[in-house]
Amino acid sequence: MGKKGDAVDGVMLLDKPEGMSSNWALQLTRRLINAQKAGHTGTLDPMATGLLPLAFGNATKYSADLLHADKRYTATLALGAATDTMDKTGAVTETSDKTVTREQFEAVLPEFTGRIRQTPPMYSAIKRDGKNLYDLARKGIEVERTAREVTVYELRLVDFASRRATIDVRVSKGTYIRVLADDIGRRLGCFAHLTDLRRTEVGDLKIADAVPFAEVDDKTKTVEQRRALMKGADFLLQSLPEVHLSTVDAARLRNGQRLAVGAPHKGSLARAYGGQGELLGVVRVDARGTLHPHRLIKFETNTPEQTGEL
Repeated sequence: MGKKGDAVDGVMLLDKPEGMSSNWALQLTRRLINAQKAGHTGTLDPMATGLLPLAFGNATKYSADLLHADKRYTATLALGAATDTMDKTGAVTETSDKTVTREQFEAVLPEFTGRIRQTPPMYSAIKRDGKNLYDLARKGIEVERTAREVTVYELRLVDFASRRATIDVRVSKGTYIRVLADDIGRRLGCFAHLTDLRRTEVGDLKIADAVPFAEVDDKTKTVEQRRALMKGADFLLQSLPEVHLSTVDAARLRNGQRLAVGAPHKGSLARAYGGQGELLGVVRVDARGTLHPHRLIKFETNTPEQTGEL
C-alpha cells in the first residue's frame, strides 16, 4: 500500500494561531500541502501564538536541531492573580491588591536574568511514571518536580500599566515562560499569570518570515500555491557555510567517502550541494579541509531512518 501524500521537501514557517495545538497545526498543514513526512521543532502551548517551524520530507532530517535552539517571546503578564496553570486558561488560586510600579517591576528583572532554576509546572507534558503531569494535575494530584537550570539571555520590559506588563525575553531550551511570569509575580508579592504569549524567534528564524495559518488554509489556494509559501529543504541550515561539489565528488560523498578537496571553513560543519545545486546534506570539514559525511540526505529510499522523520 502506497504512502499518503507526495514526497514534499521544505520548511513552512507557520504563524500559529491561538487555540490550536502544535501537532494539530502540523497535521493540518501536512494535509493542505499533501505531504508524506512532517515534523515540528518543539511545541507551542495552544494558548500561545507565533513562530512554529514545520519541516517536510528531507528537511525533517535537520529539524530536531531546533529543539535545542534559543527562543524569543513577547509575553504579557496580568498582575494581581495567580492561576493553577500559570496562564489565563487556569483557575485563579491566589489574588492580591498590592500595587506595583513600573520601577519596582523593572528592578526585579535582573534577578531573573542569566542562569536561573525553574520548577516545571504541573500543567506540562513532562512524564512521571509514564503519565503526563497535566493528566495528574487535572485529577488534582500534585507530585514533586525537580528544579532545572535554564538560561534567560535577555529580559526587558516593553510596556507597563498598573495591572499589566509586557516583556521581551530570549531564553534557552526548556524554559517555561509561564513559570517565569509566576515567579516574577511572587517575587513582587502581587502574583501574576500569562495572558498572551507570542514566540518571535527560534534560533536564527524570525516571525517576520512566517506565514499566517489562515493564508495556508485559504480555500481558494491550490496545493501548488500553498507549497509556494514554503522555504527550501536547506532553510534550516542557513547558518552553516556552503560547499559546492562536482557531480563526481557528490557521488563519492553519497557513497560515504571522504573528500580531500581543501575546502575552506576548516573545523566546522557545512552544507554541501551537488553539481546540479541539489542539497546533499551536512558535512564536517576537518583541519586539512577534508570533507567528512556528517548527516547526508539519502536519495535512494524514503525510509524514516534516512529522511529523519520525526
